[in-house]
Amino acid sequence: MLNKYARAFFTRVLTPFAAFLIRRGVSPDTVTLIGTAGVVAGALVFYPRGEFFWGTVVITLFVFSDLVDGNMARQLGRSSRWGAFLDSTLDRVADGAVFGGFALWYAGSGDDNVLCAVSIFCLASGQVVSYTKARGESIGLPVAVNGLVERAERLVISLVAAGLAGLHAFGVPGIQYLLPIALWAVAVGSLVTLIQRVVTVRRESAEAEAAEQHAQGSEAAQ
Repeated sequence: MLNKYARAFFTRVLTPFAAFLIRRGVSPDTVTLIGTAGVVAGALVFYPRGEFFWGTVVITLFVFSDLVDGNMARQLGRSSRWGAFLDSTLDRVADGAVFGGFALWYAGSGDDNVLCAVSIFCLASGQVVSYTKARGESIGLPVAVNGLVERAERLVISLVAAGLAGLHAFGVPGIQYLLPIALWAVAVGSLVTLIQRVVTVRRESAEAEAAEQHAQGSEAAQ
């Protein structure tokens, strides 16, 4: 749901900026690479030290590159398989850095092995959720399901919670508990989404095989 509405809104907002970059001779691939580097740096420099507010500020500034590069490609009429592949691949890198940063904090100064494990689960399940859709589509299935917690939801929930939790360093009491709650929510939501996609692929696979058998039977009868 967030993918549908948030992307439409921010695409309109960021179109002038995308046009400005095009006039400056910046390529969509360059924006993709810089955006990913910024997210990775923000996550792995700030989060392992518990600086969640500033880390989230840096990540948020760069995460919009995911919308800007696609906008630029459309304006240039250069949508390509390579661009789609690069964008999707680097999205996985950025997501891994965010949850990896959380895991490093809880494995170190955060001193909470359970939340470290939950962070790692969020990292791994997010990758697998994306893989199930890509793999299903690669074997010719539509994977027609809107999962409970997809990439946009994972990022929004985690980054908003991390940013707010970071206000604890500025004297806001009790707010640091938002991040653990968010990580548990993302972990459970990702598991539900993974199950939804596996069940959908199983059903679509059975339907496709039944259709093929029916077609073969019809040909044999002729």
